[in-house]
Amino acid sequence: QAFVNYKKGHEAKYVFLTTKNGTVKKSSLKEFENIRRSGILAIKLDKGDELVWSKLTTGEDDILIFTRNGKSIRFSEKSARPMGRNTRGVRGILIGKDDRVIQMDVIAKGEKLDIFTIMENGLGKKTAVDQFKSQGRGGQGVKVAEVTQKTGKVASSQIIPKNAEEVIITSEKGQVVKLEVNSIPKLSRATQGVILMRFSNANDHVASATCIEKT
Repeated sequence: QAFVNYKKGHEAKYVFLTTKNGTVKKSSLKEFENIRRSGILAIKLDKGDELVWSKLTTGEDDILIFTRNGKSIRFSEKSARPMGRNTRGVRGILIGKDDRVIQMDVIAKGEKLDIFTIMENGLGKKTAVDQFKSQGRGGQGVKVAEVTQKTGKVASSQIIPKNAEEVIITSEKGQVVKLEVNSIPKLSRATQGVILMRFSNANDHVASATCIEKT
């Protein structure tokens, strides 16, 4: 059976899972060929953990994981061997007790893209993915942003698709702003960013962000 073509020129062979506590697991797509109406088990979770992200990979991709406290790690998916569905997985990133994974992305080796990061208090930036060097799986990673009282925690950090032209940022109180990707400044990893969203409610914070691709 042919696998799904999830990107032009990229043949998906695996499902890559990441939990909020930094556990990752790679399973062959063949493991999910016959899904019952009631569903099947994709991963065993430790107590208090939750499955956060699921992405398709080719077997040759790099994985990027981002946390709420501003940490990020990039590693080759080859460092996570394929496992059956009824397993727990392995450590993807080492995080503190007060931290959690907020995003996982997949990038092909050699792709020259930017990462968009937006903080809870509305500060944000773009950062070249080249600044995130590949490391061994399971480490503490590097900064994706400088987290301070002014910025708040990281609300979202994600790869900007090649054909994305705009970003929509949404607040917890329902406020929305739309920005052109080209208007967002490109800064280094260990920076706070600039103000991208101002709130009409003083107690509001950024809830999420989405890149809008050109159709």
